[in-house]
Amino acid sequence: MSVTLDGDKSASVPVPPLLPGIPQVRLTRRLLLRTQRLFHGPRAESVPSLVGTACTLIGLIDIAAGVFPRFRHSRMHSFAEVLPGALGPFAAALSLSAGVLLLLLAHGLKRRKRRAWRAAVVLLPAGAVAQFGYRHSLLGAVLSAVLLALLLRHRGEFAALPDPRSRWKALANFVLMGAGSIGLGLVIVSAHPHRTVGSPGLTDRLEHVLYGLFGIAGPVGYSGSADGIVGYSLGALGLLTALTTIYLALRPEHPAARLTEEDERRLRALLARHGGRDSLGHFALRRDKGVVFSPSGKAAVCYRVVAGVMLASGDPIGDVEAWPGAIERFMDEATAHSWTPAVMGCSETGGEVWTRETGLDALELGDEAVVDVPDFSLHGRAMRNVRQMVKRIERGGYETRVRRVRDLSGAELELIRRAAADWRGTDTERGFSMALGRIGDPADGDSVIATAHRPGEDAPGPYGDLKAVLHFVPWGPDGMSLDLMRRDRSADPGMNELLIVAALSAAPGLGVERVSLNFAIFRSALARGERLGAGPVLRCWRGLLVFLSRWFQIESLYRFNAKFRPRWEPRYVVFRSPRELPRIGYAAMRAEGFVTMSLPRVGPARRPRPCAHGGRSTGEREVRTAQVY
Repeated sequence: MSVTLDGDKSASVPVPPLLPGIPQVRLTRRLLLRTQRLFHGPRAESVPSLVGTACTLIGLIDIAAGVFPRFRHSRMHSFAEVLPGALGPFAAALSLSAGVLLLLLAHGLKRRKRRAWRAAVVLLPAGAVAQFGYRHSLLGAVLSAVLLALLLRHRGEFAALPDPRSRWKALANFVLMGAGSIGLGLVIVSAHPHRTVGSPGLTDRLEHVLYGLFGIAGPVGYSGSADGIVGYSLGALGLLTALTTIYLALRPEHPAARLTEEDERRLRALLARHGGRDSLGHFALRRDKGVVFSPSGKAAVCYRVVAGVMLASGDPIGDVEAWPGAIERFMDEATAHSWTPAVMGCSETGGEVWTRETGLDALELGDEAVVDVPDFSLHGRAMRNVRQMVKRIERGGYETRVRRVRDLSGAELELIRRAAADWRGTDTERGFSMALGRIGDPADGDSVIATAHRPGEDAPGPYGDLKAVLHFVPWGPDGMSLDLMRRDRSADPGMNELLIVAALSAAPGLGVERVSLNFAIFRSALARGERLGAGPVLRCWRGLLVFLSRWFQIESLYRFNAKFRPRWEPRYVVFRSPRELPRIGYAAMRAEGFVTMSLPRVGPARRPRPCAHGGRSTGEREVRTAQVY
């Protein structure tokens, strides 16, 4: 097969096949991206970054011009101070306001946001006029004019659409801008020591700042024009905080994408035909995810946008042959909004398709534990610990039930939902890539719930004899994938082992031949690092992971999964550049629920919950699939 290059119909280039089952196309997306980077990439990527950095620099210059007293005296300065309307104080306040806003816009310019470009085009001339009017600084005005010319020259580079937003951003702006205004106000109040009347202390200066932000005269006095400059500057900061907060609170919300009923119907149809390929497929039905479909509608990529990162999870849904079309739509959406594209937890096949089609890189993140039901048995020395624990719990009077969701009554489902919510160790529901976020939905009738009971108890709890819950989602027609584990903290240790063994034992009767358990992050590093003959680098890396396991379930998840003698399936993270990995990691932790942006909790904190496999813990430490990244 050959392709025609743009602008030259006579030239053709042979294109090798991608993967078996993936059709050859006119030109792979990776070749296009690599060619674009070769000829246009550095320039296209450097212009927004350069403009954003220059905007930060000019913003700092404008702030310094508005805050600090003049470095030199001239006739023009003397003339400006006696002009009607107090040109000097007004110019100082304008320069300060323009500088603060330019600092706020710098990040948006680096991300090529159109609205940030429009605001900067307005603010730069205002800052230049203010600098020339107050300091008569020709250099400051020229720098602003140069950046303005650069913005106008490359206006086509700044076309990114807005990010999802909510009212919480207004509150965050009020807190951050308020704190920044108070700090900058203290600098302004203290920047005129030779014109300050008396020797005011820190308390007086702080009081003067707080009054000044509301436009009220404070206890600190100044001689000459310094009084007007300080007053106008503080008032400008207060007005700026109020206006930006009001703007963010009143502007129309741009909510994050959510699955519509039609989207969910189409995804379920794709999963019915191709759901057996990826154990994470059913988690695409989380209703807090957005979705893009391939042009043919035979494949889809589900995602969530967090902190400017467009985060997909698992492999694309649907026919492998249509994956490139869905991936292309995903990348187009990321480009349109200037989001950072990333994929968490894709399989090896999915990683190959993602890297071939986009030019992104992949890094092994960990391994998924998959148990083949026909090969599972409690017999043998390797399973002795699990076998003894299960027998001990059964002798304690516990019994298990494993059923499809559709076979449970509404009252029992409601009881399980309330118990699972109460047994959760944190205020927020964790999980994104390997968690469904709901239990017992009528649309998820094929899901499996395993419960542990202790009948005949003298003092049953608020949920009767129910002591632990496991929830599995379908993995094609013959598999299921573990969603969550919850247990009553008063139950005996080993509830998870008991229910997993019960689920594996009941799997043949449910038509299930394979069960996906937890994901073990960096499992291969932990396994290789403890082997005889491991090198010093590998041993140090394993030691670091063991140390981090004090706060994150890294080693414990690996040890827990290994009890059931699974086969390990590697999972990968796909990213654009190594320098973006910290940002992607932060976004993934927010999506998974490890980092929350909610307000501080008022009232008594929830008590620490014990770990699901018997260890001590603070917060949510049960072993579950959603606690990965």
